[in-house]
Amino acid sequence: MTNRKMFFTMLWGAVFRRRSRAMMAVIASLVGAATLFCLASVCVAVPQQMNEEMRAYGANLIVTPASATGKSQGIDTATVRNVTALVGAGHSVKSAAYRYESVRINSAPYTIAGVDVKAVRALNRHWNVTGDWPGSGNVMVGRDVADALGVKVGSRVTIGYRAADASASASSSASAKSDSDESTETAESSAQGTQSTQTTQGKQTTQATENGRVSSDIMDNNGTEFRIAGIVDTGGNEDSIIYATTADMAKLAGSKRGADVVEYSVNAMGDELNDIVNNINRSADKNPNSAVKAQTVTRITSSDTRIIAMLQTLFWIVSLVVLVLTLVGVGTTISSIVSQRRNEIGLRKALGADSRAIGVEFYVESGIYGLIGGLLGTAIGYVLARVLCSTVFGRALGLNWLLCVGSLLLSVAIAVIASIPPVRRATRIDPAIVLREE
Repeated sequence: MTNRKMFFTMLWGAVFRRRSRAMMAVIASLVGAATLFCLASVCVAVPQQMNEEMRAYGANLIVTPASATGKSQGIDTATVRNVTALVGAGHSVKSAAYRYESVRINSAPYTIAGVDVKAVRALNRHWNVTGDWPGSGNVMVGRDVADALGVKVGSRVTIGYRAADASASASSSASAKSDSDESTETAESSAQGTQSTQTTQGKQTTQATENGRVSSDIMDNNGTEFRIAGIVDTGGNEDSIIYATTADMAKLAGSKRGADVVEYSVNAMGDELNDIVNNINRSADKNPNSAVKAQTVTRITSSDTRIIAMLQTLFWIVSLVVLVLTLVGVGTTISSIVSQRRNEIGLRKALGADSRAIGVEFYVESGIYGLIGGLLGTAIGYVLARVLCSTVFGRALGLNWLLCVGSLLLSVAIAVIASIPPVRRATRIDPAIVLREE
């Protein structure tokens, strides 16, 4: 019998003659592999799936005009297309444009937004709308506006557009959409806008009223009548805005112009999202005629980053604990096996077997335990990860083959590393002492 054949014969006997001990080592590797693979799969899949879920809660990037001229004229359609192309390069993206104007209802000032209803509805799936979205001759009002006016779905309101108010409405309303963390700055901007409006009104004493669009009298309640189709309640700035279709907005204001704000919900986060913002701003610098300014919505992006960072930290902590427990479990099992085979090791060394050959046999044996445990554990871990993703996110989890290979290699490596201390003790056994005990 050749040395190689003798090696595999002894290895086979060592594994299958002591099935109970071998089973314990395999189970220790299995538990470790299953836990680690499940955590790794979730950790890889969750950021992407969570980012997709967070996109249902609105935009994570906004674009506004960069110059004073741009703020008065809005962002034209061609610029919106160019920006959308930059944002959507390699990413799935949803967008919605908003045109803001200042109007009067019962002599009180309000902000109205002209929107593409289909785009806004797709972008803001988290909005809680009672009734219907805006349509021709129908508007949707925020909860705060509805409470202030004392109206409900089906009520009618007369909305008057004041040309003197328009100069301040776009900038203050656009800044309100950027971030809730900037509420103080927004309030100051709005206050300054109101003050400038009142100053302008003081200078206008003879401006005519035409089809309810222009009024210089602060007590003038003339305007265009709209039916309230729905009430939106988000708990944010949207509750203080009136929403109308783009066509109704143009008819009310008597003119068409570009959007004051374009919101984007892009499937990107972190540095990737910042790169998109930088690309837009650099592109705008090269073309001052259509300059826009892009920025992330801090409230959304910071929440994404914070939650994902917490999950990844938890993953590393649990992974470290599992690694230690796996090392202890496999090491303890191998130590028990070495103790049981102490007499056999002594006899083999007395017959001329060197320590290296004995050590290799134990390392290979440990590697086999790790490989079997890794195969079973990876399969179980994938099933657990798939069930977890399906239950929590309602999405299927694909099999990551690279992660599977890594799990197998890690299981074998852990088993071999865990066997180093007991194998070193085995190779130091004095055959004379063992044979004397016999």
